[in-house]
Amino acid sequence: MDKITTLFLDIGNILLTNGWDTASRKLASKTFDLDYEEFAERHGYLSSLYEEGRITLNDYLDKAIFYEERSFLKADFKNFMFNQSKAIPEMIELFKHLKSKYNLKIVALNNEGLELSRYRVETFKLTELIDFFVTSCFVKMKKPDENIYKLAMDLAYVTSEESLFIDDRYFNVETAAKLGMNAFQHKDYVTTKEKLAQYGLKTDTI
Repeated sequence: MDKITTLFLDIGNILLTNGWDTASRKLASKTFDLDYEEFAERHGYLSSLYEEGRITLNDYLDKAIFYEERSFLKADFKNFMFNQSKAIPEMIELFKHLKSKYNLKIVALNNEGLELSRYRVETFKLTELIDFFVTSCFVKMKKPDENIYKLAMDLAYVTSEESLFIDDRYFNVETAAKLGMNAFQHKDYVTTKEKLAQYGLKTDTI
């Protein structure tokens, strides 16, 4: 097995909580007294457009929420969305440790809309860990499209054998493996630490 030089990481549910997942949307529906089923249907039409950078967050909200008069402001709803994001400190520290110990390159390979992505990167200082971001809103494609994986490896100047892809969704992992990348599904801190060690990336004390 070739030496792993580059980690390709999803962000949601690995470094941070998911930015705008089903649980967050259900909580938003309860908090703002929305019809969840209608919201979910509209979100389904719009989510890929937003994540691929084809519409803005304002466009998304206008069509998903503010297509009729509401008793709350768009700014309040945006703040609610942003506040769903929380750090997962032990995972961030794990990858910081491995990056330093093994001189790894770390690349974010994630599906996210522009405004949410910027908020999360800036708020949680992800540039201190991640060398560069291959985010769906910038490249106009999203996982599991094989082309986004190929682009990420090309930009990092690495082969699939030198790459290790980690994601919490198995279908995304399956796509990476099909392209020859080393890949595994993240489930929790302990099992991910064990799987990293199997690829020669062992931690010291954390």
